[in-house]
Amino acid sequence: MRQFWNLAKLTIWISLILALTGCWDKKELDQKAYVIGIGLDPHEQEGKIKVTYLIANPEVGSQQTGGGTQEAPQEIITLIADDFITSRNTANTVISKEISYDLLRLIMVSESLAKKPDFIRWIYSAAKDREIKRSTELLVTKESAQKFISNNKPKLETRPHKFFEFMIGRGKETGLIPDTDLNDFFRIAETDSDLFLAIYATTEKENGNHNLSDDNFMAGEIHIEGQTNDAQFIGSAVFKEGIMIGKITGEETRISSLLDPTLYLQDFKTTFQDPFNERYRLSVRFSKIRNNVYKFKQQSGRTIIDIKVPLFIEILTDPSMINYAKNKKKVDELKESMTVKIEENLNKFIKKTQEELKGDTFHLSIPVRREFGTLKEFRDYDWMKSYPDAEINVSVDIRFGEFGRQTKLPEMREVRD
Repeated sequence: MRQFWNLAKLTIWISLILALTGCWDKKELDQKAYVIGIGLDPHEQEGKIKVTYLIANPEVGSQQTGGGTQEAPQEIITLIADDFITSRNTANTVISKEISYDLLRLIMVSESLAKKPDFIRWIYSAAKDREIKRSTELLVTKESAQKFISNNKPKLETRPHKFFEFMIGRGKETGLIPDTDLNDFFRIAETDSDLFLAIYATTEKENGNHNLSDDNFMAGEIHIEGQTNDAQFIGSAVFKEGIMIGKITGEETRISSLLDPTLYLQDFKTTFQDPFNERYRLSVRFSKIRNNVYKFKQQSGRTIIDIKVPLFIEILTDPSMINYAKNKKKVDELKESMTVKIEENLNKFIKKTQEELKGDTFHLSIPVRREFGTLKEFRDYDWMKSYPDAEINVSVDIRFGEFGRQTKLPEMREVRD
């Protein structure tokens, strides 16, 4: 009898093990159509939206095919639907494979849809679907999302998922686009304390002011010649309570990142007016590797916040041939000039957020929240309404690094002798 029970147990265990190794529901890579990007545009009929799918071909560039397949790297389709969740089934009327959001990297929204009060109702569908990750990027396009996806034709990287990965990743490193994602959008919309910044991009070109610095542009304003992609990623779309209310330039996006206590910048190149020769501009590299210092107090019923931003700066060019490394007096004058200019730009941006945007874009509510004993006290304080009337003072602490690879330059009269 004992042997019978042992045999029965062994049979049950073997059956369970065999059941766990089953693969009857598996699907091969080429059995699914992987959506890399979703474009959302408004439709004239109420309750409907235009959904554009950017579908990548996983066989293009893969090692299995040796990168030599003749198939197209992507497929683009647009349809009218109730939302972008059930639209997958509708898309299967023309797409033979199962539509999958497993590799979704980007949700592109036209500016016209982002400014509608009902936009937040559409985008919250992404919070319901299990295949859509919270790390998905949110991008606002100047033109329709359908047009942006169709006109985006990169030359060097034909695989769409790699293009967006490299383009957005590098843009975040340089600070020209905000380092945010879908999770940040939901979190900020629900806390109702700060403003959210989304990536701003376009394929339409405008006549920009070429006298501006290299980063004080919006997408579409940079003049570029040659055979390259028309898409430009620079600047941010500003959201308040889930609705787009404005835009800020690449320079203002960088300033917002400098003031943000949650971000660190490591490759932030820009130019400054040469204090010793007005004809030239100095190229510099910024890094923010230490935390900002915040001091909060309330005086006569008004909130006063002092912010100190530590900056590590490397001088990359010396068009005036000052030889800063050998001249401490000139370094001190340069430091004073840059301190005044940076503080002026920071305070100017804060004034803009208080007067025009009516909210902060740099998570200032996080250090302010620590000054309250309970969460209820902070909510009663209502940071969103208090911010426009707050007195905010910004100062910078500059430390210089290297003055270029070759620190000493020859004097001009020696070269021209």
